[in-house]
Amino acid sequence: QVQFVESGGGLVQPGGALRLSCEASQSDFNIWPMAWYRQAPGNERDLVALITGDGATRYVDSVDGRFTIAGDTTKNTVYLQMNDLKPEDTAVYYCNSPRDTSFLSPWGQGTQVTVSS
Repeated sequence: QVQFVESGGGLVQPGGALRLSCEASQSDFNIWPMAWYRQAPGNERDLVALITGDGATRYVDSVDGRFTIAGDTTKNTVYLQMNDLKPEDTAVYYCNSPRDTSFLSPWGQGTQVTVSS
């Protein structure tokens, strides 16, 4: 079973930037489409951005224009470039592949993003 490992989180000041990475455990497995999700304390895990195997992308309104999702199909890796970060972006960020009503893989550990001055 393919698994995903997220990395790249950290503490950043408002207006700063971070780049998250999500690497699949198997390079020859079709993981697409892929998406980034985030979960803030006390909240549900919500979709942030999605990318299909042919590069089509979708964003939630709150990050559109600030975040960019990108994928490397040769490495089975997905990235999330986050610019102009705001305190409300603080959350644990996860990646996974949405499949109908479920997901391709169990949820990983995620990577913590904290935006604070």
